[in-house]
Amino acid sequence: MLVGIPGGSQRSAEPGQPNPPDNATLGYLNEFGVPEKNIPARPFLLPGVESVKEAVAARLKKAIPLAMAGDRGAVDATLNAVGLIAVDAVQQKLLDGPFPPLSPRTLKARKARGRTGEKPLIDKGLLRRSITYSIREKGPGR
Repeated sequence: MLVGIPGGSQRSAEPGQPNPPDNATLGYLNEFGVPEKNIPARPFLLPGVESVKEAVAARLKKAIPLAMAGDRGAVDATLNAVGLIAVDAVQQKLLDGPFPPLSPRTLKARKARGRTGEKPLIDKGLLRRSITYSIREKGPGR
């Protein structure tokens, strides 16, 4: 089970920004910050997943007997439910923060683009909507 932002999820260019980073890059930069560019860390992915760790573990624990009995459908349903729980938690963390406030420069740039919101990580909602999960089969070397 992977929870995050797939690479290659392109963003539309804003005026004066010919090659915007994709959502995965944007998410990484915000999660860990870029001190040399005065971008503070605004972690949302790891704390979001961490916030549901116990609920996810309880759900997975209930699926163990089903997996042992060979009920692949029940296992898949559990993994999909767990993925949705994690995605929801990460998206909620993006909305709730708390995060360091946006710089006056960023707020000015937003206003120039016709945006009035002042919440960090929330501009058009593209980053939040790009968060997803995937289930991968365990195979050799994984």
